Order: sequence, then C-alpha cells, then structure tokens
Amino acid sequence: MAPIRVRVAPRSGRTAVEIGPDGIVVRVRSAAEGGKATEEARRALAEAAGVPPSAVTLRSGSRSRTKVFEMHGVDADQLLRRLQAY
Repeated sequence: MAPIRVRVAPRSGRTAVEIGPDGIVVRVRSAAEGGKATEEARRALAEAAGVPPSAVTLRSGSRSRTKVFEMHGVDADQLLRRLQAY
C-alpha cells in the first residue's frame, strides 16, 4: 500500500496525471462539486498506475485540492516509475 499526495486541478481542458517540481498534479475535467473531481482523480490515478479503480481509496482531503490517496497492490517505488512512464 502506497500513500500518494496529489494536487487536483478541477475544470481542466483534459484529464491527465503529471509529475512536476511541486509533486503530482491530477488535472480533471469535472468541477469540484459533489465529489466529482475527486472521483475522476481517483480513476485517473488508477489508470496511470495500472491498477483497478477499486485499489485506490481517498485517505484525506475530500474537500481540499490537496488530497492523499492510498494505492493497494503497488509500493511507492513502483508507483513512481509507473506514473513517470504514463
């Protein structure tokens, strides 16, 4: 299980997972209303990491742009490699 801290950018032009100097940014098309952006970010992270969406759970930050997700079935080093390759 690997915890991952991300910044979610809602209402972006496209859905994407990016790694930059400030960490991991997940851009989503959904608005930050009713948890839609969080759910889209969770699914985008799962796709980028190559795990099923059920393996990614929100740990904290449900109402914040900075969120911590837990990813089951992958360790931190594997996760970073997979995200960089994505």
